[in-house]
Amino acid sequence: MKTSLDNVLYFAVLPQIVVSGSNFGKSEQVLTLLPNKDMASAFMPDEVDTYIQIFNSRKGYFIGGQVTDYEFKKLGADGGRFYVQVTQRVS
Repeated sequence: MKTSLDNVLYFAVLPQIVVSGSNFGKSEQVLTLLPNKDMASAFMPDEVDTYIQIFNSRKGYFIGGQVTDYEFKKLGADGGRFYVQVTQRVS
């Protein structure tokens, strides 16, 4: 059950190009969390679970202090795709 302290966030995959230092020009994609579904990525059915598993396997690095856990929920989107809603549990 969501509490007033919890944060509702959404997965977004962002392309990134390094423009300084020894990695200049390196390109990669970054999975991040945003507070607005309008900016979230819509995932294909065959990839959504993989993105959830990736974040779930790394969430321990983001738990600490006030943050106690992360929970994931798939939300339907247009074209059979899915958004991933993430509840960041805060105490």
